Amino acid sequence: MRALVVDHSEAGPVRFADVDEPVPSTGEALVEIRHICLNFGELNYVHQWPAGAVHGHDAAGVVVRAASDGSGPPEGTRVAVGMAPHAWAERVAVSPASLGTVPEGVDLADAAALGIAGVTAFRVLRKRSLLARDVLITGASGGVGHFAVQLAALAGARVTALVGSPERAAGLRELGADRVLTDLAETGDRFDLVLDTVGGPLVAQAWSSLAEGGTIHLVGYSSGQETTFPSGALFGFGEPRSIATYGDMTPTGGELTDLLGLMAAGRLSAPVGLRGDWQDVGDAVQALFARKVHGKVVLDVA
Repeated sequence: MRALVVDHSEAGPVRFADVDEPVPSTGEALVEIRHICLNFGELNYVHQWPAGAVHGHDAAGVVVRAASDGSGPPEGTRVAVGMAPHAWAERVAVSPASLGTVPEGVDLADAAALGIAGVTAFRVLRKRSLLARDVLITGASGGVGHFAVQLAALAGARVTALVGSPERAAGLRELGADRVLTDLAETGDRFDLVLDTVGGPLVAQAWSSLAEGGTIHLVGYSSGQETTFPSGALFGFGEPRSIATYGDMTPTGGELTDLLGLMAAGRLSAPVGLRGDWQDVGDAVQALFARKVHGKVVLDVA
C-alpha cells in the first residue's frame, strides 16, 4: 500500500513510498483512511522520527476489520483517528482507545481535523472553570487556536484572540472571540488563563498580563524563538501565577467522542483552511510552513 513516510533529505519532510500492509494485533482495528490532517509540529520537527517510518497522527476513515478481541467499533463504522502513530497511509492498525466514532451529519474530512489540535485545546481548557473568566488564545488563527476560541467561548469565557497580522483575524469573532488583537500591548487586561502556541518573547509579554492565580499553558513554540524574562519579572505578591507545559500523549478516544458530539450538535466547527488531494502534499506542506493556511490542512486519500 502507499503511505507518506519520513524523509530527512532536502526534498522532505515526507515522501510517498510503498510499505507493507499493517497487521493488527488482537486489540487493534484496521481502518481504511479517507482523509489525513497535517500538523505543523510533526512536519517541522520531522528529525524526531526515523527516516522511512510511516508518518502522521491524525486521520479519518472507515473500520474495515474490527479488533478481534471484540473491543472498539464494528466493521463499517466511520471513525476519527487522533494522535495515533503511522496514520498517513491507505490503511492503519489502530487501538480503539485512539478512535472516535463519527456521528451522522459530521463530514469525515472535518473529523480528520480534530486529532492533535482539537484534543490539545480541549484538554487545556477543561482544567479549570472558565465561566466569566478572561482567556487569551495566542496564535488563534492556527488549528489549535481555532478550536480553543470556540471551546473557551462555549465554556462561558471572555475570549481574546491574538494573531500575527490583521489578515489572520478573519472569522475569529464569528467563532466566539470577543476581541481580536495583533499586539498584546493593545490591551491592559489581565487574563486568568493563557493558551499559548507561539512561544518566544510573547510568553514574557503574556506573563506580564497574567492575573493573580492565572496560568499560562505552553502548547507549542511556532515562533522558534527563545523566551527571556526581564529581571524581577518572575517575582510577585498575591495569589501565585504559574506556567504549565503540555505533552499529554494518553489515548484520545474519549475527547474525540466529546468533540465529535459538539460537531454533530452544531456547536463546534472544524477549521479546515486548506483541502486537497494527498498527491499534492508537497504544496500543502509549503503553504503550511509559509503560514498561508488559516486553520487545518486536510488531504483526501485517493
